Amino acid sequence: MNNKLVAIGVIAALAMAACGGDDDPAADDTVADETSEASADPADSAEPAESADASLGGGVDSSKPTISLVVNPWSASRLNAEIAKNIIESKLGNPVEITEVSENDAMFTAMADGSLDAVLEIWPSGVTDAERAYFDDGTVVDMGELGAVGRIGWFVPQSVLDANPDLATWEGYASPEAAEMFATAESGDQGRFLATDPSYSQFDEQIIENLDLPFQVQYSGSEPATIAELDARVAADEPVLMYWWTPTAAVAKYDLVKVELPEVTDECDASAAASDGGYACDYPEDVLFKAASAGLEEKAPDVFSFLQNFTLSTDDQLEMLPRFEIDGDDPAVVASDWVEAHQDTWQAWLS
Repeated sequence: MNNKLVAIGVIAALAMAACGGDDDPAADDTVADETSEASADPADSAEPAESADASLGGGVDSSKPTISLVVNPWSASRLNAEIAKNIIESKLGNPVEITEVSENDAMFTAMADGSLDAVLEIWPSGVTDAERAYFDDGTVVDMGELGAVGRIGWFVPQSVLDANPDLATWEGYASPEAAEMFATAESGDQGRFLATDPSYSQFDEQIIENLDLPFQVQYSGSEPATIAELDARVAADEPVLMYWWTPTAAVAKYDLVKVELPEVTDECDASAAASDGGYACDYPEDVLFKAASAGLEEKAPDVFSFLQNFTLSTDDQLEMLPRFEIDGDDPAVVASDWVEAHQDTWQAWLS
């Protein structure tokens, strides 16, 4: 990810993907431009306005300006946006478009020029110096903490550690025997490190190179593809080492355990911000936050205030994620049910 980090999605059989998974868990500067483009038609990715009306009985006022909310390609990002869309349309009356865009510089440039209005889950460890410049020049506004806390890292199933306790820390992956254990036909004599959507904020290639580990990063292409591969490996009782994050439903379902990497240092923080390739640490804990176009306050002041007040805790997300990621329920329906069950919570966001 140039940004997500981190970075949270779902298996194809489990339903439509978000990070977003987000996310997290964001796009890395080395990723091809096409992975960071927004949908050609934002309306294609938006749920029908009727979903909001059905849950709360409100209505959309077509004379009000349309609000464009970003959804990044991970599950929690999708659910955040669906909840906001539901309440904005039904209680504030503005039509809402949900626009899919990778977590990268393009998201910030679009908020800076007003073509996108807000994003509800940014992983600060993936924000680069170039992206921070938009906050510094005032074109993008920090809208405060979301309320959830994320953590990206390297994960393996508990069963792998039960059989190989040395793999609980990064040093255990330095041997040829470890590489052989995780090797695939594509990775040859190196171990396969399973990455996910290449647009996510991720430093795994740098970590592996800088720690001199005999592993090769292979991208699944998406959060659903990663889950599908994880599911297949677990079912076959085969080891898998992968990029993943919390909060996600998959951590509990597959009994995933975070591998201990070197502690985060100031040098690694600086390397991440500068994108200089020198990262050799764990991923830091991320206190997720929101951002909006500076023009949103004038465009729709009540929506701007609502999004400043909008908060979802880690527990809120974990309450919804299993239905979306595991059961395959429509995220708009999951969000609508959450809104219906937590009216005391979101009513305060409208004050």
